[in-house]
Amino acid sequence: MRAILHKLSYQRELLETLGALFVASIIAIPILTIFYIAFSADDNIWPHLASTVLPGYITTTFIVLMGISIITVFIGVGLAWIITVYEFPMRRVMEWLCLIPLAMPAYIVAYAYGDLLDYTGFVQSSMRLIFGWTSIKDYWFPSVYSTSGAIFVMSFVLYPYVYLTSRAAFLRQSMTLIEVSSTLGKSSIYSFFHIALPMASPAIIIGLILVIMESMNEFAAFEYYGVDTLSVGVYITWLGKNNLGGAAQIAIFMLLFIFLLMMIEKGLRKKRSFAQNNKSPITTNRIKLSKKRSSFVLIICAVPIFIGFLFPSIVLFDFVIERIFEIEVFEYASLLFNSLFLSICAAILTIILGVFLVNTYITSNNIIIRLSVSISRLGYALPGVVLALGVIVPLVTLDGYLKSIFGQYFNITIGLIFSGTMIAIIYAYVIRFLTISYGTIESGFVTLNPDITAASRVLGQSKYSTLLKIQLPIIKPALIMSALLVFVDSMKELPATLILRPFNFDTLATHVYTYASLSQIEEAALPALTIVLAGLLPIILINRELVRNKN
Repeated sequence: MRAILHKLSYQRELLETLGALFVASIIAIPILTIFYIAFSADDNIWPHLASTVLPGYITTTFIVLMGISIITVFIGVGLAWIITVYEFPMRRVMEWLCLIPLAMPAYIVAYAYGDLLDYTGFVQSSMRLIFGWTSIKDYWFPSVYSTSGAIFVMSFVLYPYVYLTSRAAFLRQSMTLIEVSSTLGKSSIYSFFHIALPMASPAIIIGLILVIMESMNEFAAFEYYGVDTLSVGVYITWLGKNNLGGAAQIAIFMLLFIFLLMMIEKGLRKKRSFAQNNKSPITTNRIKLSKKRSSFVLIICAVPIFIGFLFPSIVLFDFVIERIFEIEVFEYASLLFNSLFLSICAAILTIILGVFLVNTYITSNNIIIRLSVSISRLGYALPGVVLALGVIVPLVTLDGYLKSIFGQYFNITIGLIFSGTMIAIIYAYVIRFLTISYGTIESGFVTLNPDITAASRVLGQSKYSTLLKIQLPIIKPALIMSALLVFVDSMKELPATLILRPFNFDTLATHVYTYASLSQIEEAALPALTIVLAGLLPIILINRELVRNKN
């Protein structure tokens, strides 16, 4: 009997190892493909890139990232400190409203402000009407189609990442430290910069890294504003100049930088907790503000919310109302169905793979499994444009082999099975968003009481029976959160969908991009607003989770 059990255990571990290796391979293939294309290109264009476009792409990307980093840290940390430490009217409402710009894709905000602040837009048209100006020669107005415009838009969309991590760090701090500083004659500003901020710095940097990674992934907003970042450079070099090798070589710079950021983030997550006395948390003794200061604080909190969410939403809603009777219902239904189908498939697959990887990683000490799981979490490092490049080449190659085999051995002519189909898009979504699913599911497994699992095994339940009957029902909220986050991110994803989609196939995101590129954002207002409304769901759940953890 013991020998049979040992054999079954060995077979199970072997299957788990093979499964983990398979998942790791489907994640690693696009990354390896990019490096292969870059270093095996027929013509060595490294010197040409280095002497022409690459310095410009790198410089522009650096300027953009620095600008976005400074603004997001300033806004995110400031809002987190205000909402955590001070008590004022509507604080609880502002607590979750500060998260709401996350629901707004950056490219939609870019399109809305482009339409609003353009020469023919509402703002400049109103200025000319009020002041009697007749042309641009009569006044000066900053161009939104610029590097500063892109920094402005991206900052007010991405600051919630820093706000989230900073707020979580401040909530863990003790008010005792602030009170001791006050008794020593130090001001609240001194206490913030010399006590609270240094203790929260690892969490702040983690949020900042997420901001940088999202900025590196953004393509449409930068292209729309004429800002040639590395992601735009990959797209132009590949599809505009038809130079696959050059695009892969530019992509390598992006990958190396992002992998470095991921290593830094991983190290900071291990160090972000400081030994603190939590007997007197900040939340139990907030500083009450006067009516005058409360009003001032409310304005400070409202400005980023208004700029990053409310104003673009109002613009889109106004377009929808204006053209409510011109909406092509069947076209919209088709776009919605395509987006829902792709997003639901991605959510289901990432949950299945995420549960398998987390459960396997937790219950196994196999070095191969652990390495495979680590590789499987690299997909989020791939910006959409780079991911599409790494996906389409192996799928085209695979389709070529299948066509040759079926034609040679079965005399059957087949079309595209993987490349140029929805399979390619779903594959890209799974690669990119598996990390999100894994992290969310892992947080659910961490909360499980090990005694419950042990009791189940003692009562004769197998590992996977325990997983299905006990563990998964308990972590159901984490599974729902995981599915929702992947679903919404898939709904918003543009670069990979734009490149990998089949001919005459559109989603809500690609439809918005197409019309925005033609300066007709009003024609795509309803699809854009649909994406925004879908993005509100995880924001509500995230806030509920934060409140629950706080209490």
